[in-house]
Amino acid sequence: MIKRIHHPLLVYLSDVIGVALAWWGAYLIRFNFSIPAEFIPGFQLGLIVVIALQGGLLRAFGLYRSLWLFASLPDLLCIARAVVVAAVLTPLVVVVAVRYAPEVPRLVYLLQPMLLAIYMGGSRALYRTWKEFRLYGGLRAQGQPVLVLGGGEAAVNLVRDLSRSAEWRVVGVLDDTPGHRGREIHGCEVLGGIAELDWLAEEMKVGHAIIAMPSEGHEKRRVAASACVRAGVKALILPGIEDVMTGRVNLSQVRQVDVEDLLGRDPVRIHTAEVREYLRGKAVMVTGAGGSIGAELCRQIARFEPSVLVCFELNEFALYRLTEEFAVHFPTVQVVAIAGDVKDSIRVDEIIGRFRPHVIFHAAAYKHVPLMEDDNAWQAVRNNVLGTWQMARSAVAFDVPRFVLVSTDKAVNPTNVMGATKRLAERVCQALALQGKTQFEIVRFGNVLGSHGSVIPLFEEQIKRGGPVTITHPDIVRYFMTITEAAQLVLQAGGLAKGGSIYVLDMGEPVKIMDLANRLIRFYGYEPGVNMQVKVTGLRPGEKLYEELLMDSEQDKMAKTAHNKIFIAPPMQIDLEKFYTDLQRLKDSARHNSDEVVDVLQEMVPTYHPNRRVRADHTVVAATGNTALFSREEIAQKLRGTEHPAEEG
Repeated sequence: MIKRIHHPLLVYLSDVIGVALAWWGAYLIRFNFSIPAEFIPGFQLGLIVVIALQGGLLRAFGLYRSLWLFASLPDLLCIARAVVVAAVLTPLVVVVAVRYAPEVPRLVYLLQPMLLAIYMGGSRALYRTWKEFRLYGGLRAQGQPVLVLGGGEAAVNLVRDLSRSAEWRVVGVLDDTPGHRGREIHGCEVLGGIAELDWLAEEMKVGHAIIAMPSEGHEKRRVAASACVRAGVKALILPGIEDVMTGRVNLSQVRQVDVEDLLGRDPVRIHTAEVREYLRGKAVMVTGAGGSIGAELCRQIARFEPSVLVCFELNEFALYRLTEEFAVHFPTVQVVAIAGDVKDSIRVDEIIGRFRPHVIFHAAAYKHVPLMEDDNAWQAVRNNVLGTWQMARSAVAFDVPRFVLVSTDKAVNPTNVMGATKRLAERVCQALALQGKTQFEIVRFGNVLGSHGSVIPLFEEQIKRGGPVTITHPDIVRYFMTITEAAQLVLQAGGLAKGGSIYVLDMGEPVKIMDLANRLIRFYGYEPGVNMQVKVTGLRPGEKLYEELLMDSEQDKMAKTAHNKIFIAPPMQIDLEKFYTDLQRLKDSARHNSDEVVDVLQEMVPTYHPNRRVRADHTVVAATGNTALFSREEIAQKLRGTEHPAEEG
């Protein structure tokens, strides 16, 4: 039973009728609406031919697989192709097969396909207009008024889509493009520029704005987001192209503006072909897979179709959450969840020996600066330095082709234990880069927006509690980047394969934390110092006013890569015998207390200048063990290029 007017059979019958009407109409136009009697036989025979021929052609072109309600430009192009072919074949069939050409005026062959195209296209357009009015016409007036910011293709599509929405009613468009003021986009006028949002929102009683600039630079989106905050308008935003490319969201998804939109910058674009070349079909291992960076690395790697993704993580719950996420979003990727500790040499050797990864991304580390001072200094050494050693030496032992260390700007001229241990982790990789077949790369970047323990989640929590928002110093500044960008930078470095080199991102200008706090407060609808207080608490142990991305010794040696915002510092010269000896001393000294840890760290990292609150009333005793990292005989073996799987106790 035929239940709907857009049933394919009814559509086809309508078009066949259109073929006949077009043939009749062509005759009427040719003879000024009075067909002479002598042309009637040609008209009748030609009518039979065009119905049979053109009816078959229309079906052959697949015009009846789509619904009239969704008729679009591709459908019109398909109609045009079908009509053109019909216009060519119809006179040939009439002349050759029927041999009745004299009775059919040549003008009819030209007019008939034109009239048919008008009928088929017009009928579909009229039906779609009528249907949309029935479905959405009564709803449009019910939606909340909203302004659209942007005038590009995304904004045009958004305005069109919102015209069918019962939730939103577009009352105007704001666009900074010269010459766009006063023009219309799907019936909505371009009222002015984004800077005029303040008074326009108030005048038009608009409480929402949608930022539709996915292909624009982040700076333009940031300006638009800031304008919404100033105007007191709740902002929504279409995702950026970088989010669409990474598969995080769909371009049609509108989300709330977050703090990244207010603070970010244009992300670095990775060369996906290079990354795909060394990841696709390969075994890949990620340590610290449950952390912010590690988990995002796993998500990004999954897009490049590895043969197996080994997720190595100490935290059981974090590992469970990751596997659950992958079961939903990456069901075709073979994920192996491994509970393990990077400090456990037996477990590390077992896993690397079993899966033989093509590349290891080492993201496991302790990173909280104040927490790693004093009582936890030895644990920072054990995890960040010796854990890196265990992973790196196992990679060399099993001939893993690539090893990528995730480092931090706090490793540059460190003032804290965490930074000093990460600097030593860099040197571990640079030392082992001189041995074996493994290519070691080090990636160094600043603070990651939204990562566990970062300042933004802390500020947001404080604001939600009613304040105060606490900062440690009014002049403190930091570099920021997104989690996605950090993961992509790490993946890109893995494909560059310059053994022992350090890759640094040009992160633009640092952000003043006081400004960050004030912007975030206003973002949540408060006014700093009025209904939300900002409290200065003083620098914490190990904290410094500003971070650096390069050491003085690296400044003059930086070189460009194929990526305009990624730079490379060549490996530093390392006295291997002294380095291994000092590393053993560090392990032995760390058994006593944090002061001894700091003393040895200072000797091994000359640029380390501690900024600590020494607790004289408390001595920290670290865990002990009996297994030496390596003996002097083993050091001699390493200098000769002999691998020895040393244990860490």
